Amino acid sequence: MGGKRKKRESEEIIEVQKDVNKNNESSHKKKREILPSMIKNKEKRSAVHAKLKHQKKLDKRKKLKARDVAEKLALELGEEPPPRMVPRTIENTREPDETVCRPDDDELFAGNDADEFSSVLKRECTPKILITTCRFNSTRGPAFISELLTVIPNSHYFKRGTYDLKKIVEYANNKDFTSIIVVHTNRREPDALLVIGLPNGPTAHFKLSKLILRKEIKNHGNPTSHLPELVLNNFTTRLGHRIGRLIQSLFPQDPEFRGRRVVTFHNQRDFIFFRHHRYIFETKENKESDSKGKKAKDAKGEKITKEKVIARLQECGPRFTLKLINLQHGTFDTKGGEFEWVHKPEMDTSRRRFFL
Repeated sequence: MGGKRKKRESEEIIEVQKDVNKNNESSHKKKREILPSMIKNKEKRSAVHAKLKHQKKLDKRKKLKARDVAEKLALELGEEPPPRMVPRTIENTREPDETVCRPDDDELFAGNDADEFSSVLKRECTPKILITTCRFNSTRGPAFISELLTVIPNSHYFKRGTYDLKKIVEYANNKDFTSIIVVHTNRREPDALLVIGLPNGPTAHFKLSKLILRKEIKNHGNPTSHLPELVLNNFTTRLGHRIGRLIQSLFPQDPEFRGRRVVTFHNQRDFIFFRHHRYIFETKENKESDSKGKKAKDAKGEKITKEKVIARLQECGPRFTLKLINLQHGTFDTKGGEFEWVHKPEMDTSRRRFFL
Protein backbone atom coordinates (compact mmCIF):
# COMPACT_ATOMS: atom_id res chain seq x y z
CA MET A 1 0.00 0.00 0.00
CA GLY A 2 2.84 2.36 0.88
CA GLY A 3 4.47 1.74 -2.53
CA LYS A 4 1.23 2.57 -4.39
CA ARG A 5 0.84 5.87 -2.46
CA LYS A 6 4.42 6.86 -3.29
CA LYS A 7 3.82 6.03 -6.96
CA ARG A 8 0.68 8.21 -7.08
CA GLU A 9 2.47 11.10 -5.35
CA SER A 10 5.38 10.86 -7.80
CA GLU A 11 2.93 10.87 -10.78
CA GLU A 12 1.16 13.96 -9.40
CA ILE A 13 4.50 15.72 -8.95
CA ILE A 14 5.47 14.89 -12.56
CA GLU A 15 2.12 16.32 -13.85
CA VAL A 16 2.60 19.53 -11.82
CA GLN A 17 6.14 19.87 -13.18
CA LYS A 18 4.82 19.43 -16.76
CA ASP A 19 2.24 22.19 -16.21
CA VAL A 20 4.93 24.49 -14.81
CA ASN A 21 7.18 23.75 -17.80
CA LYS A 22 4.31 24.52 -20.22
CA ASN A 23 3.63 27.84 -18.50
CA ASN A 24 7.33 28.68 -18.61
CA GLU A 25 7.47 27.85 -22.33
CA SER A 26 4.42 30.03 -23.08
CA SER A 27 5.92 32.92 -21.08
CA HIS A 28 9.22 32.50 -22.98
CA LYS A 29 7.32 32.56 -26.29
CA LYS A 30 5.57 35.77 -25.24
CA LYS A 31 8.93 37.26 -24.38
CA ARG A 32 10.31 36.20 -27.76
CA GLU A 33 7.47 38.01 -29.61
CA ILE A 34 8.91 41.03 -31.36
CA LEU A 35 6.84 44.18 -30.96
CA PRO A 36 7.01 46.93 -33.61
CA SER A 37 8.41 49.35 -31.02
CA MET A 38 11.40 47.02 -30.53
CA ILE A 39 12.46 47.23 -34.19
CA LYS A 40 14.96 50.02 -34.87
CA ASN A 41 14.67 50.02 -38.64
CA LYS A 42 11.84 52.38 -39.59
CA GLU A 43 10.74 50.53 -42.77
CA LYS A 44 10.66 47.13 -41.06
CA ARG A 45 8.87 48.61 -38.04
CA SER A 46 6.13 50.17 -40.20
CA ALA A 47 5.75 46.92 -42.20
CA VAL A 48 5.33 44.82 -39.02
CA HIS A 49 2.88 47.36 -37.61
CA ALA A 50 0.81 47.33 -40.84
CA LYS A 51 0.77 43.51 -40.82
CA LEU A 52 -0.43 43.37 -37.20
CA LYS A 53 -3.08 46.02 -37.89
CA HIS A 54 -4.33 44.10 -40.94
CA GLN A 55 -4.49 40.85 -38.95
CA LYS A 56 -6.42 42.59 -36.18
CA LYS A 57 -8.88 43.91 -38.75
CA LEU A 58 -9.39 40.43 -40.25
CA ASP A 59 -9.98 38.90 -36.79
CA LYS A 60 -12.54 41.58 -35.99
CA ARG A 61 -14.34 40.93 -39.30
CA LYS A 62 -14.46 37.17 -38.61
CA LYS A 63 -15.82 37.82 -35.14
CA LEU A 64 -18.60 40.05 -36.48
CA LYS A 65 -19.45 37.53 -39.20
CA ALA A 66 -19.70 34.70 -36.63
CA ARG A 67 -21.96 36.88 -34.46
CA ASP A 68 -24.28 37.66 -37.40
CA VAL A 69 -24.49 33.93 -38.33
CA ALA A 70 -25.33 33.01 -34.71
CA GLU A 71 -28.08 35.67 -34.60
CA LYS A 72 -29.54 34.50 -37.92
CA LEU A 73 -29.59 30.86 -36.77
CA ALA A 74 -31.25 31.81 -33.48
CA LEU A 75 -33.98 33.74 -35.31
CA GLU A 76 -34.61 30.85 -37.72
CA LEU A 77 -34.94 28.43 -34.79
CA GLY A 78 -37.26 30.82 -32.95
CA GLU A 79 -34.81 31.38 -30.11
CA GLU A 80 -33.53 34.57 -28.56
CA PRO A 81 -30.30 35.78 -30.22
CA PRO A 82 -27.21 35.97 -27.98
CA PRO A 83 -26.93 39.38 -26.23
CA ARG A 84 -24.61 41.88 -27.88
CA MET A 85 -21.72 43.28 -25.91
CA VAL A 86 -22.18 46.97 -25.05
CA PRO A 87 -18.89 48.87 -25.43
CA ARG A 88 -17.77 51.04 -22.54
CA THR A 89 -17.90 54.70 -23.52
CA ILE A 90 -17.47 57.95 -21.65
CA GLU A 91 -21.20 58.65 -22.12
CA ASN A 92 -22.55 55.40 -20.63
CA THR A 93 -20.05 55.49 -17.74
CA ARG A 94 -20.75 59.12 -16.79
CA GLU A 95 -20.81 60.05 -13.12
CA PRO A 96 -24.30 59.91 -11.54
CA ASP A 97 -25.98 63.32 -11.40
CA GLU A 98 -28.86 64.27 -9.11
CA THR A 99 -30.07 66.96 -11.53
CA VAL A 100 -30.90 64.54 -14.37
CA CYS A 101 -34.53 65.11 -15.43
CA ARG A 102 -37.04 62.30 -14.90
CA PRO A 103 -40.22 61.79 -16.98
CA ASP A 104 -42.31 61.76 -13.78
CA ASP A 105 -40.84 65.01 -12.37
CA ASP A 106 -43.98 67.12 -11.73
CA GLU A 107 -41.93 70.02 -10.34
CA LEU A 108 -40.04 70.33 -13.64
CA PHE A 109 -43.21 70.47 -15.76
CA ALA A 110 -44.81 72.96 -13.35
CA GLY A 111 -41.72 75.18 -13.69
CA ASN A 112 -41.98 75.04 -17.52
CA ASP A 113 -45.36 76.82 -17.38
CA ALA A 114 -43.92 79.70 -15.37
CA ASP A 115 -40.43 80.23 -16.87
CA GLU A 116 -39.26 83.02 -19.20
CA PHE A 117 -39.79 81.00 -22.40
CA SER A 118 -43.37 79.80 -21.76
CA SER A 119 -45.06 82.61 -23.79
CA VAL A 120 -43.05 81.71 -26.94
CA LEU A 121 -43.25 77.94 -26.51
CA LYS A 122 -47.03 78.11 -25.86
CA ARG A 123 -47.36 80.07 -29.14
CA GLU A 124 -48.75 83.14 -27.36
CA CYS A 125 -46.20 85.28 -29.26
CA THR A 126 -44.02 84.78 -32.34
CA PRO A 127 -40.21 84.71 -31.87
CA LYS A 128 -38.52 87.86 -33.15
CA ILE A 129 -34.72 87.83 -33.00
CA LEU A 130 -32.28 90.76 -33.12
CA ILE A 131 -28.78 89.78 -34.29
CA THR A 132 -25.83 92.11 -33.85
CA THR A 133 -22.05 91.99 -33.46
CA CYS A 134 -19.39 93.16 -31.01
CA ARG A 135 -17.97 96.66 -31.40
CA PHE A 136 -14.83 95.58 -33.28
CA ASN A 137 -16.20 93.42 -36.07
CA SER A 138 -14.35 91.33 -38.68
CA THR A 139 -14.97 90.27 -42.27
CA ARG A 140 -15.91 86.68 -41.33
CA GLY A 141 -18.43 87.82 -38.70
CA PRO A 142 -21.00 89.30 -41.17
CA ALA A 143 -20.68 86.20 -43.38
CA PHE A 144 -21.63 84.04 -40.39
CA ILE A 145 -24.50 86.39 -39.47
CA SER A 146 -25.91 86.31 -43.02
CA GLU A 147 -26.12 82.52 -42.75
CA LEU A 148 -27.69 82.74 -39.27
CA LEU A 149 -30.39 84.96 -40.80
CA THR A 150 -31.31 82.15 -43.22
CA VAL A 151 -31.33 79.55 -40.40
CA ILE A 152 -33.41 81.44 -37.78
CA PRO A 153 -36.78 82.66 -39.12
CA ASN A 154 -37.96 86.22 -38.33
CA SER A 155 -34.44 87.36 -37.40
CA HIS A 156 -33.12 90.86 -38.14
CA TYR A 157 -29.55 92.20 -38.29
CA PHE A 158 -28.69 95.59 -36.76
CA LYS A 159 -25.27 97.20 -37.02
CA ARG A 160 -23.69 97.59 -33.57
CA GLY A 161 -21.78 100.82 -34.02
CA THR A 162 -20.74 102.33 -30.67
CA TYR A 163 -23.96 101.48 -28.81
CA ASP A 164 -23.71 99.91 -25.36
CA LEU A 165 -25.32 96.48 -25.02
CA LYS A 166 -27.69 97.68 -22.27
CA LYS A 167 -29.09 100.32 -24.64
CA ILE A 168 -29.54 97.65 -27.32
CA VAL A 169 -31.51 95.55 -24.79
CA GLU A 170 -33.77 98.57 -24.04
CA TYR A 171 -34.31 99.22 -27.77
CA ALA A 172 -35.12 95.53 -28.43
CA ASN A 173 -37.65 95.48 -25.57
CA ASN A 174 -39.38 98.56 -26.96
CA LYS A 175 -39.56 96.96 -30.44
CA ASP A 176 -41.05 93.66 -29.09
CA PHE A 177 -38.03 91.45 -29.83
CA THR A 178 -38.04 88.16 -27.92
CA SER A 179 -34.26 87.45 -28.04
CA ILE A 180 -30.91 89.05 -28.88
CA ILE A 181 -27.93 87.18 -30.36
CA VAL A 182 -24.53 88.91 -30.18
CA VAL A 183 -21.70 87.44 -32.28
CA HIS A 184 -18.26 88.11 -30.76
CA THR A 185 -15.14 87.94 -32.90
CA ASN A 186 -11.46 87.60 -32.07
CA ARG A 187 -8.61 87.77 -34.63
CA ARG A 188 -11.13 88.02 -37.49
CA GLU A 189 -12.86 84.81 -36.40
CA PRO A 190 -16.23 84.48 -34.55
CA ASP A 191 -15.37 82.91 -31.20
CA ALA A 192 -18.41 83.46 -28.90
CA LEU A 193 -22.21 83.81 -28.92
CA LEU A 194 -24.25 85.74 -26.38
CA VAL A 195 -27.96 84.77 -26.34
CA ILE A 196 -30.18 87.14 -24.31
CA GLY A 197 -33.81 86.25 -23.63
CA LEU A 198 -36.20 89.21 -23.51
CA PRO A 199 -37.71 90.91 -21.60
CA ASN A 200 -36.45 89.26 -18.36
CA GLY A 201 -33.54 87.05 -19.46
CA PRO A 202 -31.76 84.72 -18.96
CA THR A 203 -28.43 85.40 -20.69
CA ALA A 204 -26.29 82.50 -21.95
CA HIS A 205 -22.66 82.94 -22.98
CA PHE A 206 -21.32 80.24 -25.34
CA LYS A 207 -17.85 79.64 -26.68
CA LEU A 208 -18.01 79.21 -30.48
CA SER A 209 -15.51 76.93 -32.25
CA LYS A 210 -14.94 74.91 -35.44
CA LEU A 211 -17.03 77.25 -37.60
CA ILE A 212 -17.47 76.11 -41.21
CA LEU A 213 -19.53 78.36 -43.48
CA ARG A 214 -21.88 77.11 -46.19
CA LYS A 215 -19.54 77.81 -49.11
CA GLU A 216 -16.80 75.73 -47.40
CA ILE A 217 -19.02 72.61 -47.18
CA LYS A 218 -18.65 70.24 -50.12
CA ASN A 219 -21.89 69.61 -52.11
CA HIS A 220 -23.83 71.95 -49.84
CA GLY A 221 -27.48 72.77 -50.43
CA ASN A 222 -29.34 76.09 -50.31
CA PRO A 223 -32.09 76.32 -47.67
CA THR A 224 -35.63 77.39 -48.53
CA SER A 225 -37.71 80.01 -46.67
CA HIS A 226 -39.88 77.36 -44.97
CA LEU A 227 -39.99 77.23 -41.16
CA PRO A 228 -37.53 74.50 -40.05
CA GLU A 229 -38.05 71.49 -37.82
CA LEU A 230 -36.00 71.68 -34.61
CA VAL A 231 -34.21 68.68 -33.08
CA LEU A 232 -32.77 69.01 -29.56
CA ASN A 233 -30.86 65.92 -28.50
CA ASN A 234 -29.38 64.74 -25.18
CA PHE A 235 -30.15 67.76 -22.94
CA THR A 236 -30.74 65.59 -19.86
CA THR A 237 -30.03 67.65 -16.71
CA ARG A 238 -31.95 70.60 -15.23
CA LEU A 239 -29.34 72.99 -16.65
CA GLY A 240 -29.44 71.21 -20.03
CA HIS A 241 -33.25 71.39 -20.03
CA ARG A 242 -33.08 75.14 -19.43
CA ILE A 243 -30.51 75.68 -22.19
CA GLY A 244 -32.65 73.54 -24.53
CA ARG A 245 -35.71 75.72 -23.84
CA LEU A 246 -33.61 78.87 -24.45
CA ILE A 247 -32.54 77.50 -27.87
CA GLN A 248 -36.10 76.36 -28.58
CA SER A 249 -37.44 79.89 -27.93
CA LEU A 250 -35.39 81.19 -30.90
CA PHE A 251 -37.48 79.17 -33.41
CA PRO A 252 -41.21 79.17 -34.24
CA GLN A 253 -43.12 76.19 -32.82
CA ASP A 254 -45.09 75.38 -36.00
CA PRO A 255 -42.60 73.92 -38.54
CA GLU A 256 -43.50 73.64 -42.23
CA PHE A 257 -42.76 70.00 -43.04
CA ARG A 258 -43.18 70.67 -46.78
CA GLY A 259 -39.82 72.48 -46.79
CA ARG A 260 -38.01 69.38 -45.34
CA ARG A 261 -35.59 71.57 -43.35
CA VAL A 262 -34.09 70.33 -40.08
CA VAL A 263 -32.02 72.33 -37.58
CA THR A 264 -30.23 70.09 -35.04
CA PHE A 265 -28.59 70.92 -31.71
CA HIS A 266 -26.90 67.74 -30.47
CA ASN A 267 -25.33 67.78 -27.00
CA GLN A 268 -22.46 65.36 -26.42
CA ARG A 269 -20.04 65.65 -23.47
CA ASP A 270 -21.28 69.26 -22.89
CA PHE A 271 -20.40 70.28 -26.48
CA ILE A 272 -23.45 71.40 -28.50
CA PHE A 273 -23.01 70.52 -32.18
CA PHE A 274 -25.10 72.55 -34.65
CA ARG A 275 -26.13 71.12 -38.04
CA HIS A 276 -28.57 72.34 -40.71
CA HIS A 277 -29.89 69.83 -43.28
CA ARG A 278 -32.49 69.27 -45.95
CA TYR A 279 -33.85 65.73 -46.35
CA ILE A 280 -35.74 63.76 -48.99
CA PHE A 281 -37.32 60.29 -49.03
CA GLU A 282 -36.69 58.02 -52.03
CA THR A 283 -37.93 54.54 -52.94
CA LYS A 284 -35.22 52.12 -53.97
CA GLU A 285 -35.80 48.70 -55.56
CA ASN A 286 -33.92 45.79 -54.00
CA LYS A 287 -33.78 42.38 -55.73
CA GLU A 288 -34.45 39.61 -53.23
CA SER A 289 -32.13 36.60 -53.03
CA ASP A 290 -32.65 33.08 -51.66
CA SER A 291 -30.60 31.27 -48.99
CA LYS A 292 -27.95 30.25 -51.57
CA GLY A 293 -27.41 33.86 -52.63
CA LYS A 294 -29.18 33.48 -56.02
CA LYS A 295 -31.79 36.01 -57.14
CA ALA A 296 -35.29 34.85 -56.12
CA LYS A 297 -37.95 34.36 -58.82
CA ASP A 298 -41.74 34.02 -58.65
CA ALA A 299 -43.96 31.34 -60.33
CA LYS A 300 -43.74 33.10 -63.72
CA GLY A 301 -39.95 33.18 -63.53
CA GLU A 302 -39.71 36.94 -63.02
CA LYS A 303 -37.25 38.37 -60.51
CA ILE A 304 -38.82 39.44 -57.20
CA THR A 305 -38.11 43.07 -56.30
CA LYS A 306 -38.82 44.77 -53.02
CA GLU A 307 -39.19 48.53 -52.59
CA LYS A 308 -37.24 50.14 -49.78
CA VAL A 309 -37.66 53.74 -48.59
CA ILE A 310 -34.38 55.53 -47.88
CA ALA A 311 -33.71 59.04 -46.55
CA ARG A 312 -31.10 61.26 -48.14
CA LEU A 313 -29.54 64.28 -46.43
CA GLN A 314 -27.93 67.40 -47.85
CA GLU A 315 -26.16 69.78 -45.49
CA CYS A 316 -27.02 73.46 -45.89
CA GLY A 317 -24.61 74.92 -43.32
CA PRO A 318 -23.23 76.62 -41.35
CA ARG A 319 -21.59 74.08 -39.06
CA PHE A 320 -20.24 74.99 -35.62
CA THR A 321 -19.83 73.85 -32.00
CA LEU A 322 -20.96 75.62 -28.83
CA LYS A 323 -19.80 75.20 -25.22
CA LEU A 324 -21.64 76.89 -22.36
CA ILE A 325 -19.43 79.28 -20.35
CA ASN A 326 -22.06 80.79 -18.04
CA LEU A 327 -25.78 81.34 -17.57
CA GLN A 328 -26.89 84.59 -16.00
CA HIS A 329 -30.21 85.64 -14.39
CA GLY A 330 -31.95 88.48 -16.20
CA THR A 331 -30.53 90.42 -19.14
CA PHE A 332 -26.83 91.12 -19.70
CA ASP A 333 -25.12 92.78 -16.70
CA THR A 334 -21.37 92.38 -16.09
CA LYS A 335 -21.21 94.21 -12.73
CA GLY A 336 -24.36 93.40 -10.75
CA GLY A 337 -25.55 90.29 -12.60
CA GLU A 338 -26.41 87.13 -10.67
CA PHE A 339 -25.20 83.92 -12.30
CA GLU A 340 -27.19 80.67 -12.32
CA TRP A 341 -24.20 78.62 -13.47
CA VAL A 342 -20.55 79.38 -14.29
CA HIS A 343 -18.01 76.98 -15.75
CA LYS A 344 -14.77 76.92 -13.77
CA PRO A 345 -11.49 75.03 -14.40
CA GLU A 346 -11.94 73.13 -11.09
CA MET A 347 -15.00 71.42 -12.60
CA ASP A 348 -12.88 69.60 -15.20
CA THR A 349 -11.33 67.16 -12.71
CA SER A 350 -13.14 64.15 -14.24
CA ARG A 351 -13.69 63.27 -17.90
CA ARG A 352 -16.93 61.48 -16.99
CA ARG A 353 -18.63 64.45 -15.35
CA PHE A 354 -21.13 66.36 -17.53
CA PHE A 355 -23.43 69.26 -16.71
CA LEU A 356 -25.85 69.40 -19.66
